[in-house]
Amino acid sequence: MSGRRARGPLQRVQRRSRELQAQVEALRAESAAAAPGQRKALSQRCMQLKKLVDENTNALHDLKKADEPAPVGNYNQRKEEEEKLLLKLSQQLQKLVIVLDQDNVTTNYAADEEHQKNPQTEDESGEENESEDEESSEEEDSEEADDDDEDKLLDDPNVKECIAVGNFNAQQEGDLTFMKGEVLLIHDKKADGWWVAENSKGERGLVPRTYLVHNEDKENQEQSGEHIEVVDETADGTEIKKRTDSHWSAVRRAITENDTVEVLATIGAVPAGFRLSTLFQLLEEGNQFRASYFLQPELTPSQLAFKDLVWNSEKNTIYPRPTRVSQIVTLCSCKMIPLPGVSIQVLSRHVRLCLFDGNRVLSNIHTVRATWQPKNPQTWTFSPRVTGILPSLLDGDCFVRSNSLYSDIGILFELGITYIRNSTGERGELSCGWAFLKLFTSDGMPVPCKMYELLLSGGTPYERGVEVDPSISRRAGGGVFHQFITLKKQPVLVVKLRSLSAQSKDILNLLPETLIGSMCYIHLLIFYRQILGDALLKDRISMQSTDLICSPILATFPQLMDQPDLMDALRSAWADRERTLKRSEKRDREFLKSLFVLVYHDSVFPLLHSTFLPDYKWAEEESEASRWKVIADFLKKSRENDGALQYLLSSENTHKAFDISELAYDFLGEARENNPGV
Repeated sequence: MSGRRARGPLQRVQRRSRELQAQVEALRAESAAAAPGQRKALSQRCMQLKKLVDENTNALHDLKKADEPAPVGNYNQRKEEEEKLLLKLSQQLQKLVIVLDQDNVTTNYAADEEHQKNPQTEDESGEENESEDEESSEEEDSEEADDDDEDKLLDDPNVKECIAVGNFNAQQEGDLTFMKGEVLLIHDKKADGWWVAENSKGERGLVPRTYLVHNEDKENQEQSGEHIEVVDETADGTEIKKRTDSHWSAVRRAITENDTVEVLATIGAVPAGFRLSTLFQLLEEGNQFRASYFLQPELTPSQLAFKDLVWNSEKNTIYPRPTRVSQIVTLCSCKMIPLPGVSIQVLSRHVRLCLFDGNRVLSNIHTVRATWQPKNPQTWTFSPRVTGILPSLLDGDCFVRSNSLYSDIGILFELGITYIRNSTGERGELSCGWAFLKLFTSDGMPVPCKMYELLLSGGTPYERGVEVDPSISRRAGGGVFHQFITLKKQPVLVVKLRSLSAQSKDILNLLPETLIGSMCYIHLLIFYRQILGDALLKDRISMQSTDLICSPILATFPQLMDQPDLMDALRSAWADRERTLKRSEKRDREFLKSLFVLVYHDSVFPLLHSTFLPDYKWAEEESEASRWKVIADFLKKSRENDGALQYLLSSENTHKAFDISELAYDFLGEARENNPGV
């Protein structure tokens, strides 16, 4: 007789959830009839049970359909239902803890006061206290039900006018200060508990949901004289704390400055789940999230040595630096991406990716442009293993490196479009959805290298439960076939984690500890790192010397990371020169480095300071075409004249005013400040 088939991971989590549900129901029943002295022990049991519920929730989040030993019907729906059950249990336990703790304090205080007044009557009043406790528990149950009704009414999208039940001072720019009793008009009820509100003066800003009640509720409470305690539910029952997220300014803009998105959604130009691009906002803030910033050497906390650049005197080169995250990610395609309306013109479709821990961006933000066919514009494709003259911006093969120890680290993918409105000429960038691929399991092991089909979420990465296109809800009911058809209509991103060969690992280990970039120009980055190591660690007179280093390539190469067409020009010029080399020359590392410097000086270095080259502007077709024309003409003349000297000396060409930063490399000024979170 064959043995019984083992339960799958989802079945084990479901069974554990049913056990926890029974324990929660038993605990609630026991708490309703508990004596005053038992409430402290019940509160501790409640906290322990909540911890078990949270552990089971984390185990549920880590489940993958591919881990099931046998096919499971309606897998995603079952997983969502299980998540709702665990969330309900967690909320019930959280409320129960608050009630037990409050009753414990009140009961102890009353008992102490009575004991001080009349110690002899303590035994006589025991039965009365028990009856009063039963009555209070019944009142608490009714109050909880009333609170649930109030929450539902407050969250109703049709309820726009609310009244503040406490004073709130703005914590950051973009928040709205208000006083108790002030009437606020709610414009947008965000899922994270921070709502967009407007006061009587017409001022708008973010306000915490837990400071608000419905207008009618407020009137009733004033009549009954009840006291309202303000609690921030977004912080698990604790008081509101100041937000310390370094990216809050970009998040705030993506959430609050959405008037344009609301207008576009209202006229049907974009789905309701589109938002202003969060990662684009971060890129616009400065160089902190650009590849040029992360390419610079990082100093140790003592500021006396380089953390990610160490010299190997035996091999006369820099040491390879293995990191915790060292991956090659291939963007394959995006499917069923909703189409914008005819009122806007799409200038670019692209994916921005970075390392993310659920709260902070931990690396540079890398952009890959997608291509699409007019016959099937809902499908975006990429070009893995870019070679020849194809732009690096289209390269779907990306290397990812990081030494971050965060357990929740993963890759954040944000699909975006750059658009222009036909009626007003207004330009902007919208997020078409996002996905997160966690790189480590709950046990700390790397996730397997395979193909992943990631369902896209709407809103920003800091919002939950928002769908890209609510008209095609993944929560739709119906039979198995209907759910299968609905799932096929959901927007997805298909990516592949590739396993690394020994040679690929050795190549990646020569890069900075934290960086994301295109595989097609990785050899150029390694040349730069080796030349950087020679200048900082081998050729300097003294390690204590902080003099400027005369090296045009070190001073200007990082600029190419933010101008992909110039990086393509260098890639093309080096490929042309490399084809003319002998085998013996290709094996000579010192010869290759010196030759790479010459190629750099004859190709992109003069272009960086030419007045004929327009400034780089993202997704402007005319600007991109004019830049590439200038680049192509210069490379052609450089090849014909065997170098750029004649071009530089020609009276027909003009250049920007000379600046010493073109030639002098200030490694202390350029080195990144040590950031323990990266």
